Amino acid sequence: MTRIRRKRNGFTLIELLVVILILSMLAGFVAPPIFKRLGKAKVDLAKPRMAVIETALRSFEFDCGRLPDESEGGLEALFVAPPELEEKWNGPYLKKSQLLDPWGNPYIFVREGQYNPGSFDLICYGADGQEGGEGENADVAND
Repeated sequence: MTRIRRKRNGFTLIELLVVILILSMLAGFVAPPIFKRLGKAKVDLAKPRMAVIETALRSFEFDCGRLPDESEGGLEALFVAPPELEEKWNGPYLKKSQLLDPWGNPYIFVREGQYNPGSFDLICYGADGQEGGEGENADVAND
């Protein structure tokens, strides 16, 4: 009796390992630049978001005659009326979610600015959420 051998279709373990190795090497070369660009995109997104908050602060100042006080909650006055300004307040000027930077941290509002003397500062502390830093962790302030 003769046996009939059927040809099996498929990949050997060696072939699969070679393919996995090649894909891993490609991912190792491609992934770092992509993640670097993603971090830069978040830094670039912080400025336009600050511009929206600046516009809301100017509207608040126009309606109420002054900027919000840090002691009263600072930027919270843009979506909740301060008790002494309820009759002048014409908000909400923003949604609460618009007060978060691209990394999910709140923007810092300083009424007497150091970056902008004679005006206010809006500051984003970057990816690390800490003052100072370089690259993606660098502070971003309004102009």
